[in-house]
Amino acid sequence: MIFKALRSDVNVDDSTFNDLYPSNIKKLAQRHWTPVDVAKMAANYLVQHPNDKVLDIGAGAGKFCLVGACCTEGRFYGVEQRESLVEISNEIAQKHHIDNVEFIHANIDQISFADYDAFYFYNSFYENMDSSCPIDHTVIPDKELYYSYTEYLRKQLKQLPIGTRIVSYWSGWEEIPTSFELDQTACSGMLNFWKKIS
Repeated sequence: MIFKALRSDVNVDDSTFNDLYPSNIKKLAQRHWTPVDVAKMAANYLVQHPNDKVLDIGAGAGKFCLVGACCTEGRFYGVEQRESLVEISNEIAQKHHIDNVEFIHANIDQISFADYDAFYFYNSFYENMDSSCPIDHTVIPDKELYYSYTEYLRKQLKQLPIGTRIVSYWSGWEEIPTSFELDQTACSGMLNFWKKIS
């Protein structure tokens, strides 16, 4: 019913969506998983044409990709370093017959951005700087990783063609190269829509 509602552009509240997850994952939702309305706004900005390939950089439990895949004609790919979260996300997608989404167990520096058309970034590297609400204890926070991942992200984004779109949520602007222009903003400045202009 949840995904049928999303496909029909009917509002789905976060508590209903988060019930899809095991209790330990559901508890993390407010801090770590994208709200449904934010995911819809971001996905609709990122998907300009049918089958546009959108990469979620640090997909977590897959919520952004699952919502985006249902409310657009894009194809959504979530890269996530925690294999347990990839398995949960893929299980939900398979159970609900969401065919235009895929979750990849990998680290961000193993991914070539040239394979994708648009990008979503919910500050996934920041767990290396702030360990006050860890997703789990399988990943050891390391401030050097924050800087190396951020630099990798910037380098990959710099190489992308003019017109490439990014949406960042609860993120600083240091990840976004100056070749991108802020196109619009929402959620009191926490949700930012970027387009590559040079």
